[in-house]
Amino acid sequence: MQSVVGNLNETFVAAAGAVAQARSQLADFAASVGATASQTDSVRLAASEAMTNSVLHAYRGDPGPIYVSAAVVAGELQIEIADDGCGLTPRADRPGLGLGLGLISQVSDEFTIASRATGGTEVRIRFRLLDAEAPERSGARDDEHAADPGRRRLQRSSASLLIA
Repeated sequence: MQSVVGNLNETFVAAAGAVAQARSQLADFAASVGATASQTDSVRLAASEAMTNSVLHAYRGDPGPIYVSAAVVAGELQIEIADDGCGLTPRADRPGLGLGLGLISQVSDEFTIASRATGGTEVRIRFRLLDAEAPERSGARDDEHAADPGRRRLQRSSASLLIA
């Protein structure tokens, strides 16, 4: 049985100012549910990249909505950033080197990208939170990965791309 500890649900207009606003709200939420300082920084970066993709690529013409949600389920911070835009199509008229998705992959434990049935794109990002009730694991995540950096790299590479 999964237990939901808390959640965040916001809708933003796909404009440059929305990126900073969503990033700040998601980082505050992450910190409030027990994310480490390092994870909170990772949430900021991942949120910036996903939001920026929606702002730059989702809508052609008038900006549309970007839906941001976050919840803690079974010890994981699960973030979803979705839009109703044109979906995963190349945009030669938009700037960018295409590094954002790779950055999300590097800072998160898992992420997926999916075309939404109703149109648009959905990015799901997951971070495993430390169990505050297990003091023997306190700090274990950073120590484990410092001792075995290949292990973390393997987990990060488990991100998948889903295009329906």
